[in-house]
Amino acid sequence: QVQLVESGGGLVQAGGSLRLSCAASRSIFNFLGMGWYRQVPGKKRELVARIFSDGTTNYADSVKGRFTISRDNAKNTVYLQMSSLKPEDTALYLCTAESTIYWGQGTQVTVSS
Repeated sequence: QVQLVESGGGLVQAGGSLRLSCAASRSIFNFLGMGWYRQVPGKKRELVARIFSDGTTNYADSVKGRFTISRDNAKNTVYLQMSSLKPEDTALYLCTAESTIYWGQGTQVTVSS
C-alpha cells in the first residue's frame, strides 16, 4: 500500500507559475509510472501529465510547453511545474501511481484572470 499526498496548490494570477508536489509514503521506483490528473466539478477527470519509470513523459495537448513533470526517486516525490497558467487550468490536481488504485486527495489550483 502507498499513500500519496499532494501539495503546492493555491491561487495565482494568469501567467503565473506553481510547482505541485506529490509525496509518496514509500518508494515509487517500481511503479510503472506516476501521473498528474485534474478534475473540475461536473467534468471528467483528465490526464495532465505522466512520467514512466524510464523517464518517458506524456502531456495533455493543452499543457504541452507550459507544464513539466519530473520525479525524484530518492525523495519518493513527483513534481509538476506549471508555468504560463491560464484560468482554464483551474481544477483539483490529483496524483496517482499509474495502473494502481492509489490516488492522493488532491490540491486545488485556482487561476484568476
